[in-house]
Amino acid sequence: MKILALLLLLPSMALASGVDSLHNFLLHSHTLRAQFTQMVVDRNGKQVQNASGLMQFSRPGKFRWVYEKPYAQLIVGDGVKVWMFDADLNQVTVKKLDKALGSTPAALLAGNNEIERNFDLIDGGRGEGLEWVEASPRTQDGSFEKIRLAFRDGTLAVMELRDHFGQTTTIRFLQLELNPKLAAKLFVFTPPAGADVVGD
Repeated sequence: MKILALLLLLPSMALASGVDSLHNFLLHSHTLRAQFTQMVVDRNGKQVQNASGLMQFSRPGKFRWVYEKPYAQLIVGDGVKVWMFDADLNQVTVKKLDKALGSTPAALLAGNNEIERNFDLIDGGRGEGLEWVEASPRTQDGSFEKIRLAFRDGTLAVMELRDHFGQTTTIRFLQLELNPKLAAKLFVFTPPAGADVVGD
């Protein structure tokens, strides 16, 4: 599953709720770099995918999401378009940024600070040292019906995405760096020679 998700770190501080944690993240995060693991289970709880890689982003709208295992895949947002490169197929899919983001996890985390323009937010409670917030897209034209984010000590630790087919994607973040210096060329994508390019 191709998940456009960009994840980030918050300043370490005690916060009153998951919603407060998310708002604080939007206020303080400008760039981020993190390792991630991603697991997808179907509606019956059966694991259907296990992946890992590296993500980097520069708000708003620029990101680089690299899947390293089990297969190579690259997703780059350059602020205008989103490029998805499947190395095995040597195929590039390109979409305009506003169409690609919409009410998606990328819009939630890598967009501007107007989060409640596209999402309804509610506190998701606390458990096992985590503070949760639930974000439901205001429109139903996106891929996900619900997104849950968990924070530990002010740091974004987990993201859960439930799609309209009952699948749940869980992304866990490791070695998070808040506001690192990131080279501009990370968010520029040029299709490889001979690649099939489809889309906008």
